[in-house]
Amino acid sequence: MGPEKNPVRKQRPQKRDEEINKEATIPGESVQSILSNEGIPPSIVQFGGQTGMNLARALARANYPILGTSAESIDLAEDRASFQNLLERLGIPQPPGASARTTDEALTIAHHIGYPVLARPSYVIGGHTMEIVQNEEDLRYHLREISQIPSESTILIDKYLEGTEVEVDAVSDGKNVLIPGIMEHIEQAGVHSGDSIAVYPPISLSTEEIDTLIDYTRRISQALNIRGLINVQYVITRNSNESTAYVIEANPRASRTVPFIAKATGVPMVMLATKAMLGVSLTELGYKDGLWPSQKLVAVKVPVFSMSKLEGVDSYLGPEMKSTGEVMGIDYTFEAALFKALLAAGISLPRQGNILLSLSDRTKPDSQPLIRQLMQSGYKIFATEGTAAMIKDMQFKVETVLKPIGEGHPNAVDIINDGVVDAVINTPEGKQVATLKDGFYIRRAAIGKRIPCFTSLNTARVVIEIMLMKEPEFTVQPVKEYRTSQSDLA
Repeated sequence: MGPEKNPVRKQRPQKRDEEINKEATIPGESVQSILSNEGIPPSIVQFGGQTGMNLARALARANYPILGTSAESIDLAEDRASFQNLLERLGIPQPPGASARTTDEALTIAHHIGYPVLARPSYVIGGHTMEIVQNEEDLRYHLREISQIPSESTILIDKYLEGTEVEVDAVSDGKNVLIPGIMEHIEQAGVHSGDSIAVYPPISLSTEEIDTLIDYTRRISQALNIRGLINVQYVITRNSNESTAYVIEANPRASRTVPFIAKATGVPMVMLATKAMLGVSLTELGYKDGLWPSQKLVAVKVPVFSMSKLEGVDSYLGPEMKSTGEVMGIDYTFEAALFKALLAAGISLPRQGNILLSLSDRTKPDSQPLIRQLMQSGYKIFATEGTAAMIKDMQFKVETVLKPIGEGHPNAVDIINDGVVDAVINTPEGKQVATLKDGFYIRRAAIGKRIPCFTSLNTARVVIEIMLMKEPEFTVQPVKEYRTSQSDLA
């Protein structure tokens, strides 16, 4: 049965304290005190991020009522084995992987599923200590870094799939599932969703892919008996014959993209979710099951970082979240919306200038179209030795600089500190100490000079395309004027 439409605040029975102390302890004395003083009212945990999800378990153990998605369903979504079994029953694909408690087990799993793999402790927040590793040596190095994990935790080893990452936020009443919008990430899978540029509506997904995402999201929401909000993250891999959508994770709560997608579409997601938790159906609220019609606008979310204020923090973007905020650009074209968002985030490039490239061997082949565009735009390229050799093979002029810091001058850090270059593109090679050290110094030097430093080729590509092209035509008007009116949707 679903929650009552109008939950009544219940008086706390006698001996409740003794029962609670025996069964569980609510993390945070203030939370327990508030609930006790208020007569144990039903709690909403969906708007508290991972902290709220963690509180749900303790609340349930203490027999405190929870509105919306139950603690059992939350555990089902967050427990690795349980969620994996659920997806298998539903016939929904997910990246292969398994849990390990020892280094030998982790190495065996990685060898079986094949590199690269995503390695992380279970129940991490914000992608903390998550890492994409390319080989056994890097995996051993990373496992040593996270060896202080509590013994009751496990290490999750998943196959890393290169593809297009997509996010879906939905509202469910336990039966009907409303999807206000689907967001496509500019960066490939592997960059934390909070650090990615996200676009609504998606710019490269086919009708069949969108239909698949709607179907998977609906079935997952219904199987988990979601009442309220859910966020599902996917990676779509493509080959010449077909594409496959894999579920990365499902979060039975509000995500950081809820304000973004709600503002872009005009769907009051928080209000709808709260009403659904209270037992009101989406139909009663005037909303239908399925995908909300796409709006006329294009909305782009760009992360904002505070690296210059955080000494010693590496700006390399990976599975661990590092952004401290985000901005939003809205217009009628992707180019205009992205241009607005980039300016709001403080990212800009001169139409002509100098740029430093230091690329990993893995990313060099994919960088060549970007290098051609830079040369055609009149940019002068400085590059570290290996990258410079590739550029010379492309028959382009390049200024070679030293990468090993401390082994001669001018090196990569020197030309950044001297103000020679206007931007840096640096894609890290791996987990080895020397490579990490050189790349770290390069990235921190760029932060110190407050010039753009890109560690993802996809990010660099879209920023350079927008900043170096003719300034796109954009409009300025209230947000609601960009949206499709209800009469247009009829």
